[in-house]
Amino acid sequence: MLKQIRAWARSHTERDRYSPVGIAFHWVMAFLVLFQLGWGWYASRMPVGGDKLHAYEVHSAAGLPVLLLAIGRVAWRLIIPGPVNDADRQGLQTDAAYAIHYLFYACFFGLPISGWVMWSSIAAPGPLYLAGVIPWPRLPLEELPVMTRWVLMDAAEDVHHILVYLLLLAVPLHVVAALKHHFWDHHDVLRGMLPEIPDAEDPRAGLRHKPRPGQSPERSAAD
Repeated sequence: MLKQIRAWARSHTERDRYSPVGIAFHWVMAFLVLFQLGWGWYASRMPVGGDKLHAYEVHSAAGLPVLLLAIGRVAWRLIIPGPVNDADRQGLQTDAAYAIHYLFYACFFGLPISGWVMWSSIAAPGPLYLAGVIPWPRLPLEELPVMTRWVLMDAAEDVHHILVYLLLLAVPLHVVAALKHHFWDHHDVLRGMLPEIPDAEDPRAGLRHKPRPGQSPERSAAD
């Protein structure tokens, strides 16, 4: 089974494209992250009360899937490496891209885990639900002294805020870099992360990324 999955994924990565599973991971997580940033800001500005608690319940319900998707995405990348695209040959730019990539993963794991710790540290504000439907357990912190739980909550809150600021920096850098590669450098990075459109139906079919060293223009145009 695994062999067939790898062969199917290679049929995409060998054409400098991410697999449909990798594309789905990317865009679903991108939507959730952007929603969480906006909703978290909205919830933080609400007055204390039932509405604010409900807003944080929504925030946690959308944050827990990010953790599961991050685990699934790492597992998928271990099984199916991504394609080697034009941006992987840019020296310092590539190193910066990998640094941003690792920062994203630190946020994907650190934000939901720190939020989980915060929710589990305080007196029961209500149950946690994955996607608002599936019950999610609290961390076993009830037996700890109250002061220890408050220290944990403060530390988790600090980590949460730091990671939010880092994410607010990483997201626009990632978007700008992707647009630069696509429109300025004519690289295949963004094209490989979008749903595939046959060239005959592609209104931008005449525009191609630059041929790689040692690659003929005919080979590039056929990719």
